[in-house]
Amino acid sequence: MGDFKDLKVWQRARQFAGLVYQVTEDFPAREQYGLTAQTRRASVSIMSNLAEGSGRGSDRELLRFVRIALGSSREVESHLILAQDLRFAKAEHLSSLRREVQEIRSMLARLAQRLKGDS
Repeated sequence: MGDFKDLKVWQRARQFAGLVYQVTEDFPAREQYGLTAQTRRASVSIMSNLAEGSGRGSDRELLRFVRIALGSSREVESHLILAQDLRFAKAEHLSSLRREVQEIRSMLARLAQRLKGDS
């Protein structure tokens, strides 16, 4: 598959994780080890699984890690919905993050389809 850093979806996931870190700065301090940490971890997991999977040497293994990244993208979105319900940050920031993670999920799904076709 090549270098993970060349994957457009990894690049987008990297930017997304940075944005998640910025927006979660607004979350209440009491959530530092709760929703803040979980949301950040799940966002980083998207890019990390792409990196790990691309180093496994086969499209089949990469596909497995792309599927894990898909799961992490759903986890992040769920956390963002709860954060919006609890008004932990500006609604427009959380909505923007949700739209971005949905786009990343679409990119991951397309990559998974391509990898399934190559297996």
